[in-house]
Amino acid sequence: FNHICLQTGLKSNIMYLNRLQQDEIFVSNEMKSLKIITGMESRRGLENAVISNDKIVNVVSNSYGHIPNELFFKKAEQLLLDANLKYHKRTINRNDRSFIADFIIEDHNQFSLKNEQDKILPMLRFKNSYDGSEKTSGHFGFYREVCTNGLHVAQSEIAFSIKHSKNNTDLIMPKLNFLFEKFLDNEYYEITRKFREMEEIVLIDTKAFVKEILEKTKLFRYECSDKNDNPSKKSRELLDMIAEEGHDYYKTPTLWDGYNAFNWMLHNTLKKTFSQQEKFDKILFDEIYAMV
Repeated sequence: FNHICLQTGLKSNIMYLNRLQQDEIFVSNEMKSLKIITGMESRRGLENAVISNDKIVNVVSNSYGHIPNELFFKKAEQLLLDANLKYHKRTINRNDRSFIADFIIEDHNQFSLKNEQDKILPMLRFKNSYDGSEKTSGHFGFYREVCTNGLHVAQSEIAFSIKHSKNNTDLIMPKLNFLFEKFLDNEYYEITRKFREMEEIVLIDTKAFVKEILEKTKLFRYECSDKNDNPSKKSRELLDMIAEEGHDYYKTPTLWDGYNAFNWMLHNTLKKTFSQQEKFDKILFDEIYAMV
């Protein structure tokens, strides 16, 4: 089993950042009348099609205001430039329907675990979708450099208003300077303190740990079936990840290793929307931290 989280040895910051996903998020897109496309009348409330990369991905009403990625993500990035924040960017395109841009902030504000080799950086995530699956929004989070996953345990939303109405798709977005400083002064240090506490708790029985967290979060089933109590394929993968991550640094894995194994599977194996990933990440973190 091979993934970035479990690679041993020291890696430079540049090597990890070079691994950042760089999908094309500025695909062709438009909102077009269904009557023009089909030559037929459509019922009220379903007058227009949202087209992304030559595919119809949503059907909306005449009152809906389409927000192109070019408008939203470029304005979001300008906020970081205006705030003089140094960053590295990751972009993800899910089937030309939903999109994210992560801005991983590189400055003195970083936190490290596992003998200073497991670096945690502040991150800003912005989301948009053409199929209505994601709210056009932004929030603060964390980027775990060693496995390239986002940790979405922060609660801070970036306050801006978006009007999805015809002829009015203005984006009213704030300056980030104050919001970022507020995040660092409050949630960033509070949550990284919790990360440290989780690292100090040794996992004696990883099977019991995985089973308990799965029962509480309902992320997926621990057992193979009603008639077979053995760990399922996903559960076995989790157990292997926890063991291997833990042994990279210590003799015994910790709650931090357990949380990050769940986080990796949530972002890489399970089929969840971006919003569902963020929701489950917060649930997982709260349940695991409750064991401290």
